[in-house]
Amino acid sequence: MSDYGQEVVVFAAIITLFVVVTMINPRFVSANNLTSIFAGNAYIAVAAIGMSMVIITGNIDVSVGALIGVLATISGTLAVAGYPIWVAWFLPVLVGMAINAVIGVLVAYAKIPSIVVTLGALSILRGGLISVTGGTWISNLPPDFLIAQKRLLGVPVPLIAMVVLTLAAAAWMRYFAFGRSLYALGGNPEAAVASGIPAERRTVAVFIIHGFFAGLATILFATQLQVIQSTVPPNLELTIITAAVIGGASILGGSGTVVGSTLAAILFAAIGSALIFTNVSAYWFRAVIGLLILATVLADMLRRQRST
Repeated sequence: MSDYGQEVVVFAAIITLFVVVTMINPRFVSANNLTSIFAGNAYIAVAAIGMSMVIITGNIDVSVGALIGVLATISGTLAVAGYPIWVAWFLPVLVGMAINAVIGVLVAYAKIPSIVVTLGALSILRGGLISVTGGTWISNLPPDFLIAQKRLLGVPVPLIAMVVLTLAAAAWMRYFAFGRSLYALGGNPEAAVASGIPAERRTVAVFIIHGFFAGLATILFATQLQVIQSTVPPNLELTIITAAVIGGASILGGSGTVVGSTLAAILFAAIGSALIFTNVSAYWFRAVIGLLILATVLADMLRRQRST
């Protein structure tokens, strides 16, 4: 419980929510709605994996929503233009890694706070996307491009991707030296440097990895519908950051797991769906998420005080 307490709490919240809402409206656990909850929002969980790593190192990225919007537009444009499908999938991942590499260099070597750098990146990406595309819709996407609509052995591809990537990232963070060094870097940077951890290179690397997961999340996001709107999805960056924080990643750095962020992403999707099935206004969703954020941050501060 000391290592996975937050994950247990989030998982228990999911189970409780499902039980209560199902008692009110049994259609909540219909096959279509479960697919929507677990597969339709898998891209948020995948993006939150990289965000959790960034937050664990003591940084943050508020530009991830704008980045996903730009990468989705690039991916859809390539697919419609007739490029090979693998190019439309692979190039956005590389672009996401390249953009985040620049952010990582500015944070690590120029010593600019990550909140400042990513706020600037948010404005550049959001403004550039609207200026270039005018917010137009990309349609006539090739059927082979829509991988998020496909199933493997009857299981939606986004669900498989979410589970596999979460488990792989969790194992890497827990059992490999590079992953463990991220906790040291966020928990006590001075001690981490003194022990031989290259702080600057690790910071750049974690932003590049974050860009990799943002690129994969983009593919799941861009291929789940028949069209792509060339705009930044509203509040997407807030949802991703919140999933990481409520999942257990401390805003002060040094603790958290990617399993928790994935469970939190599922919880958000379940809450949004539950409001619909219980005839509660969807405007309450943001209020509920805000309360969860405050409760999680307060619990983290109290936990740190007790440990001190």
